[in-house]
Amino acid sequence: MDKIGMDLGMKQSEICELDEEGNVLSRASISTTRASIKRWFGGRREAEICLEAGGSSPWVDRLLRELGHDVVVVNPRRVKLIAESTLKTDRIDAEILARILRGDRTLLRPIQHRDQETQRMRAHLRAREALIKSRTTCINSVHGILRGFGYRLQTGSTAKFVERFERARLPEELKDVVTPLVESIRALSEQIEAQNDWVEEAASAYPEVEHFKEIDGIGTLTALAFVLCIEDPARFANSRRVGAYLGFRPKVRQSCTDPRMGSISKEGDAGMRRLLVQCAHGVLRSRSNSELREFGMRLMEKKNRNVAAVAVARKLSVLMHHLWTTGEEYDPFYERHRLEHLAQVSATTH
Repeated sequence: MDKIGMDLGMKQSEICELDEEGNVLSRASISTTRASIKRWFGGRREAEICLEAGGSSPWVDRLLRELGHDVVVVNPRRVKLIAESTLKTDRIDAEILARILRGDRTLLRPIQHRDQETQRMRAHLRAREALIKSRTTCINSVHGILRGFGYRLQTGSTAKFVERFERARLPEELKDVVTPLVESIRALSEQIEAQNDWVEEAASAYPEVEHFKEIDGIGTLTALAFVLCIEDPARFANSRRVGAYLGFRPKVRQSCTDPRMGSISKEGDAGMRRLLVQCAHGVLRSRSNSELREFGMRLMEKKNRNVAAVAVARKLSVLMHHLWTTGEEYDPFYERHRLEHLAQVSATTH
């Protein structure tokens, strides 16, 4: 089977085709469009095609599979030959991808793209996040402008910012300066509310969401994002691997000596990781006690709060996957109750 490397670009993509002996059969530069890809790959005999994961790789991956090809989407972090090369062009990158296919593909950590419907729903969450960031930027700009003239607005929730601005006693000429920003904040808040309504409606289609919300600190948004991020829980051999998949695994360096543990890898979905860390802070602030909170509080005695929150976030991801795959009800003191049960069984048998 021929090996093809395809370096995807926003407008143009480079292609390099190798035969079974590794000789270059052909090279091509095509437009990164559905029509061009269908023209080049349609009707050809089945080939192995290697792509790097990126913004265009999901739809290209799906299209090439529809055309009958075997597609491998590689994690860019695993292709150091490309990322760290001192001679880097799209043409060379395409050939490197094709030659990598001739080795052991498991070394590339192939990526499994989500289906189109899941991708669409995740796009809603990304749009919501972009709206929130835009609103935050506008609010910070208003505060900065007013502070420059010696005025400040009362503190309060972001949702009530426009109301606080309207109640503030500010000079008319200063209000005229920031009013365009305030109107943008008003419009953004309305759009964010609409997105929040969508989140609630979309979450109702997934029974796992209500299951996850039993965990203290987990809300609808994080629960839905987790379901859409993982999509298929069966693709993980065990729940602990979910923590590594989301970038919570510490970096390890070992060479003839004891391994050195570094900061977390931060691989995987940064947005999902951020949501879990926010929930972990909520667990640490919560008045409801649990084994998760006790673990975080013990860790805070040795480390700072942020380190503890990251550790709790990793445990949250593992716990959520475990509940999803087993269907068990959430028990905030699961380990304590398990040990008590074992002790009772042991006492009965003796």
